[in-house]
Amino acid sequence: MTLSSRIEAVETSRTVRFTSLIEKLRAEGRRILNFAVGEPEYATPAPIVAATRAAMEDGNTRYGPVAGLAGLRSALGASFDGWGPENIIITNGSKQLLYSVFQVLLDPGDEVILPNPHWVSFSQQIRLAGGRPVLVDTLRHQLDRQAIAAAVSPATRAILVNSPNNPTGAVYPPPDLAWIARLACDRGLWVIADEAYEYFVYDGLEHRSLFVHEALRSRLVVVRSFSKSYSMTGFRVGFGAGPEGLIRALAKLQSHLTGNVCTFAQYGAMAALDLDPSVIQDWRRDLDIKREIAFDSASRLFDCIRPQGAFYLFPDISSRLQRGETAEDFAAYLLNEAGVAVVPGEAFGADRHIRISYAVPEATLVEGLERMAACLG
Repeated sequence: MTLSSRIEAVETSRTVRFTSLIEKLRAEGRRILNFAVGEPEYATPAPIVAATRAAMEDGNTRYGPVAGLAGLRSALGASFDGWGPENIIITNGSKQLLYSVFQVLLDPGDEVILPNPHWVSFSQQIRLAGGRPVLVDTLRHQLDRQAIAAAVSPATRAILVNSPNNPTGAVYPPPDLAWIARLACDRGLWVIADEAYEYFVYDGLEHRSLFVHEALRSRLVVVRSFSKSYSMTGFRVGFGAGPEGLIRALAKLQSHLTGNVCTFAQYGAMAALDLDPSVIQDWRRDLDIKREIAFDSASRLFDCIRPQGAFYLFPDISSRLQRGETAEDFAAYLLNEAGVAVVPGEAFGADRHIRISYAVPEATLVEGLERMAACLG
């Protein structure tokens, strides 16, 4: 079978690949503890479910506006000072928005600077748009300004910033974000700010959006999601905020790609915006407790940097690898011997690491960490 060079040039998501292995072992009767999944354990809040159900019962099950329901776009636009509904597009999760942003911004050969480690789909989506991801290693998971500046070339079109970060849990400090904003303005670059984990920051930190830099706004797209923020992963509702011209271009593409996002799911998203803030605060406190448990245990087994956001650890497992062994080999060993699933670092551009999600029930977290410790001796 002959397929396009475009699809042959990208890899299958390694996180999806491990999900298949997990399901295979479970089908064989194994009890697998899954630290590979990137979603909160919490049930979708009742007001969101009720609003979604009511929308269905009210007949809101038909086509809707391509860019999203007016009420939802207005509510989201109001949270960006000086912007409005014309600056918002609703997408099928933030993953589709990112794909569309690269399709709209990039021409063949354009480069996107991508701090590394990076979320599995960033580099593949850039390639699907004909672009070239330029990986710039971080320094203990924080941005390396000097390396980023050196990576800018005449072909550079954009810089992608993901904070809080998946897979590392790093939160980039305001001075580094301000420097990115100045660099982009000075060099005429776009900034793609993936803020999917905006609500999950710890240690007294506050999420700092690149939107605060007014001079950058004409070259900025903010990517956010209801999936992680409101435990709505299956709803597939994300959104982008950006200059009106970019939003129009994204809507043009979406009109040919998916049409509107699930109509009744958007009513659930509107209800999420009115959710009692204490719900998310409780989730954050719970995740903070689990972060302490996970870090305390993992740091005894590996070289591990304390994360400040999201809900992942990204330890360096170099000391545990035998000659010629890869992180994929190590993850397979943990899966088969300890019954614990993690994601190998190759998925994120860091081949001597693993990603551990602590967004699981506390008893499961403790048991899984104990299994790992017993397995590794």
